[in-house]
Amino acid sequence: MQTTKEINALFTLIDDPDEEVYSTVSEKLVAYGKGIIPNLEHLWETTLNDTIQERIETIIHRLHFTDLTQDFTDWSESAYHDLLLGALLVARFHYPDLQSTQALQEIEKIRRNVWLELNNFLTPLEQANVLTSILYKYYRLKGVEINYEQPDDFCIHKVLAAKKGNAITNGIIYQVMCELLDINARIINIPKQSIIAFFHSDYDSSTQTENPQEAIHFYIDSTTGQAFSHKDIEQYFIRIGQTPQPEFFKPKSHKGIIQLLIKETAKCFSEPSVQYKQEELMQLHELLK
Repeated sequence: MQTTKEINALFTLIDDPDEEVYSTVSEKLVAYGKGIIPNLEHLWETTLNDTIQERIETIIHRLHFTDLTQDFTDWSESAYHDLLLGALLVARFHYPDLQSTQALQEIEKIRRNVWLELNNFLTPLEQANVLTSILYKYYRLKGVEINYEQPDDFCIHKVLAAKKGNAITNGIIYQVMCELLDINARIINIPKQSIIAFFHSDYDSSTQTENPQEAIHFYIDSTTGQAFSHKDIEQYFIRIGQTPQPEFFKPKSHKGIIQLLIKETAKCFSEPSVQYKQEELMQLHELLK
């Protein structure tokens, strides 16, 4: 963006001690859109005043958040809510300059390796064994406990780069892989778990009304790739003292998965100094409703 006289004039007022003046200046700069970010970054690099630098950082963050909010709106209103794209949008909150090319290449590399091992004669369990072997043994994807002090574990591009993620991000990778390979396996709504269910090949939650559990072959733990039977799931519900409900076994929508990812990511920003980030993430969560 070419620097204009108006922008230069606004820059000279960023350090104004009057909060009302600063607020007006901030609003006008944000109205220029993200194209003004290089100018702001140059100003940040050429000033030694900590207060001015902090204000510039705040304005840049607002510009990134405004842009991200629009992208989430577009994603929410699109006909198909691409799961991987939704997860990358969540990661962009923490990494606003994220380029998705590397993550997309990693996904394609995994997909190709799995595809080479699949054929039309494999049973669902054999398909799951291939996925587990490639993802968790050959690719070496590791599962870790959810840790709100590690926001990178909620950022899909970082998980793909480090080959280490929690139940939610690993589950997203597993489901994305299944969708790319036409395998009918989806994250379901079992409380306090990110469990993937392998459904009958003809099961469609949007048209079928029977108890979804009746259409499930078995379950996969997204952190390890380990398979669970119906009896294992029954034991889990006994252990947590809860009665299984049909809705627990219904596939989560892509929107629902991304809402969960946003909500869990927001918990990483509970310290007072970054609590505004938690509030912004919850704004994105509400936007998807």
